[in-house]
Amino acid sequence: MTTPHRRERPVVAVIGSVDPDREFNPPLRNAHLAPSACRELGRELALAGFDLAVFSSKPKYVESYVVEGYADGTDEAQPGTVYVHLPRHREADFRLPPGGGMRIEVVRDSSSEWEVSFYRTIVGCDGAVLIGGGQSTRVAGVVAMSQRVPLLPVAAFGGGAGLVWVNLDKVRNDALDEDMAVLGRDWAPDSGQRLAACLQAQRHRRETFRVAAEQKARRSARRSATGLAVAALLTVLSLLGIIVSGEPRPADARGLALLLGAPLLAAMSGAIIRNSFEPTPSWPTSCVRGLGAGMVAVLTYVAAQLLAVPAMLDELDVRRLLFFVITIGFTAGFTFDLVFERLRAGPGPSDSRESGPAQDTN
Repeated sequence: MTTPHRRERPVVAVIGSVDPDREFNPPLRNAHLAPSACRELGRELALAGFDLAVFSSKPKYVESYVVEGYADGTDEAQPGTVYVHLPRHREADFRLPPGGGMRIEVVRDSSSEWEVSFYRTIVGCDGAVLIGGGQSTRVAGVVAMSQRVPLLPVAAFGGGAGLVWVNLDKVRNDALDEDMAVLGRDWAPDSGQRLAACLQAQRHRRETFRVAAEQKARRSARRSATGLAVAALLTVLSLLGIIVSGEPRPADARGLALLLGAPLLAAMSGAIIRNSFEPTPSWPTSCVRGLGAGMVAVLTYVAAQLLAVPAMLDELDVRRLLFFVITIGFTAGFTFDLVFERLRAGPGPSDSRESGPAQDTN
């Protein structure tokens, strides 16, 4: 199935109903003005360079009026396309005069349930216009808002579109205060032009947001890749300490440097790798944190060894110790954030009970 968002021109879904024979909750307002308003809006959408996505040609839905106005706004110099999304067993006839610049393309959906095609099409469009309508119109607006689709809920005629306007005022997405004012005002001679401009502005802000989000994602990916490359290099350098450490001998500057430096490199590597799982990784900061955690862990281990074996420095076996301290350093760096969060949280309920006075259990 061909989806509208792959077209070269932006496609706007048209949804709603102003049928006077139906009961809407909330009710319609000024329904007698709605057909001419829909024609005017359709014409302005054509002049603004939009294509349309509609779902029915029946007069009880607003699509028939919008398409009629859209046809008046197109000509051979400025053509337009109306994509009619229909289940495989339905037909559509807008009964427009031949000629003009409007082309109608029927898009059949293989699903037997109209809701599947309906909501999927809305998500794939570049905007949605809601006028009147009931529950389906309201749900369509909620779906569009959840996917940040630029939205024109025309509140002037009430119905489900009026409720969507209220909901959009809370969510906003790419709509500003002036957009909400245009969407909420009563219909006026220039409303169609203002609404088309409002939709264009929302689309521009959405595109700006999308480009900024993509740039941020690329920068984050580059930072993450750089951090992982640095972590790999630090790991290799720490392991090289085992190779170049040599045979046991009295402690000297070279031996102590290897004994302390190799595990600190591993600690920084572990912290960077841990941070790479975060939504916004920052490997330089993690490197410093890992260095601090590794220093504490490694010095504590070496100090414990010196207390147990005071003569350890007289015949220092750096290679054997590195197998332990590199692992300790990496683990300290990798788990530093967890330890830090635990320390900030303070003692848990079990800790409080254990630190309190003993209770008589008899």
